[in-house]
Amino acid sequence: MSDTRLLVGFHAVTARLRQRPGSVRAVYVARGRHDARAKALAERAAAAGTPLHPVDERRLDEMAGGQRHQGVVAQVDAALPHVTLADVLEHPDEPPLLLVLDGVTDPHNLGACLRSADAFGAHAVVVPKDRAVGVNATVAKAASGAADTVPVIAVTNLARSLREMKEAGVWILGAEAGGESVYAADLAGPVAWVLGAEGTGLRRLTREHCDRLVGIPLQGSVASLNVSVAAGICLFATRGARLRAAPAQSR
Repeated sequence: MSDTRLLVGFHAVTARLRQRPGSVRAVYVARGRHDARAKALAERAAAAGTPLHPVDERRLDEMAGGQRHQGVVAQVDAALPHVTLADVLEHPDEPPLLLVLDGVTDPHNLGACLRSADAFGAHAVVVPKDRAVGVNATVAKAASGAADTVPVIAVTNLARSLREMKEAGVWILGAEAGGESVYAADLAGPVAWVLGAEGTGLRRLTREHCDRLVGIPLQGSVASLNVSVAAGICLFATRGARLRAAPAQSR
């Protein structure tokens, strides 16, 4: 297995240079680009001591494998800092907030879920090792840098991991239509949101491990939401509940 991988697009490359500059082996930029965005990227690469190579568009197209690269590709260390579920559960700076994705296979959806996890302060995203997408170049680009800030924990047995969360005092909330309204649910404590795969929802065994099922009331004509949109709403609602609870806890 290669010890490097490719990141494509300005957001993903700039975020990696900002967050883990030592992990960037080289940056490749479209020859002739001298706009402000390219100049800022070049300055950041220079500050990090990262080699920057002007190359033609055809080379970038080949490196990106058909993805929209925006004129920049970076070669980075493949390995991210290793974080386990126990790390998140045993040493949280606040009550754990986890996002569990039960078999999401679309890399763009996983990337968008990571963006929401980063935006609303989730401590990790938990995914099964099998029947789910891993963090690849497409995911990293869709995540706009969040693939380097939010740990993605791949577990062999999702049901066992949910039991570990329960034993640590985490409430397991399954996002499913027809459940308790997210507006009324108690979200202030340790929470793990569990969302199912695109089109199929939660698997039976996963649903059975949930403490409660919580739904997002829909006012329009659509019957359901994209998994990444639902994840964002659930995490936003949880962060809001924690902020509202904070003043009461400080009294």
